[in-house]
Amino acid sequence: MRFAICRKKFIIYCDDFSFEANDASYIVLKTVLEGSIEAAPDNVLLYATSNRRHLLPETMQDNLNSTIVDGELHYADAIEEKISLSDRFGLWLSFYPSSLPDYLDIVDSYFPNYSGDKEALHDAALRFARTRGSRSGRTAKQFFNAFATLSPD
Repeated sequence: MRFAICRKKFIIYCDDFSFEANDASYIVLKTVLEGSIEAAPDNVLLYATSNRRHLLPETMQDNLNSTIVDGELHYADAIEEKISLSDRFGLWLSFYPSSLPDYLDIVDSYFPNYSGDKEALHDAALRFARTRGSRSGRTAKQFFNAFATLSPD
């Protein structure tokens, strides 16, 4: 029996990746990503984005068996199982809240050639951030996108 080797390369891209609470298929994905007795193919890469930190919903019930030992949090098995999938992805980009000056610096970086009233721009950016409940870099980018579509120039 003869097997053909595929010389093409593939990227599998999954946007806004997550699983439902009762979906156990993530367990198979963990094995494919890492931890199988068979090596992953050299010609396939998997890229995924998600708005969830751990890709699976976490419930209070899952956390009931978590403990604190010597000041360290030790997750219950149910939580460890859920976290273990997201741990297999090498790069995490998080959008943490910024201080007020840092947020306004980020906003300014999106408007390097802005010739209007900078105080009015900052006020608009802060109103925008308050409606989103966040002063992160992501919020500044969303403000820039919204401002660009509303601005007459």
